[in-house]
Amino acid sequence: MKILITGSNGMLGHDLINVLGKKHDLVPTTSKTLDITDKKQTIEYICDKKPDIVINSAAYTDVDGCEENQDLAYSVNAQGVRNLALACREIDCALLHISTDYVFDGTATEPIREDGQIGPISVYGKSKLEGEEAIQEILDKYFIVRTAWLYGINGRNFPKTMLELAENHKEIKVVYDEVGSPTYTLDLAEGISQLIETDYYGIYHLTNSGHCSWCEFARYIFEISKKDVEVIPVTASEFARPAPRPSYSVLENRNWIEKGFKPLRNYRQAINEYIELIL
Repeated sequence: MKILITGSNGMLGHDLINVLGKKHDLVPTTSKTLDITDKKQTIEYICDKKPDIVINSAAYTDVDGCEENQDLAYSVNAQGVRNLALACREIDCALLHISTDYVFDGTATEPIREDGQIGPISVYGKSKLEGEEAIQEILDKYFIVRTAWLYGINGRNFPKTMLELAENHKEIKVVYDEVGSPTYTLDLAEGISQLIETDYYGIYHLTNSGHCSWCEFARYIFEISKKDVEVIPVTASEFARPAPRPSYSVLENRNWIEKGFKPLRNYRQAINEYIELIL
């Protein structure tokens, strides 16, 4: 299969290339080679390359940055996605798009299904939802994969930040009233590699199994990396940031499991493997 990947130099893009490159013909792109916010260029580029599927892992994911750069957030996360959908329609190819738990408002009290009540509370979440809606309006052949709390080898992420802070701090304050499912980009890439072999189009929630608060996650990272750091729980309101976050955004991977796929491993197994790799 010929697969065009946007955001190939990002955290997920890096693992998609490693996983998919073993058996597929890849066309990796970055914002320098394909500016998805440019409609004409996007349509011409994809019509020229003629992929069997486009995987969109390009996004403006700086949640606080999106609050301060709203035009950029909507340009990349909404208009850019619309441009990709239009391009895919031109050549009748499928689009797999990476979305987020931030399309939910965080008031749920149990894992959220794919058809759960939408209600983003940040510019990041709102711009990502607009991208989802554009795909559903334009295409029949699409996979929208909502995931959460990503970390991987390539790029900055929560586990790396915690380990960096541990070098010079004996105490670290971490939010305890935000709960989700930390997800390893390598596991997500493996899941995507299975999904694109099918025509089971639609919306999927795909995360590592299990869930925790950021505070619990930090404690577990220090435990397995044998760092002597005290994690002090604080509320999200004490830890003031420009963008609001959902307080509970655990995603139930219902469609994934109903289609016969195996659940991704528990987040604790995944972070164990990751910490071994980076240490």
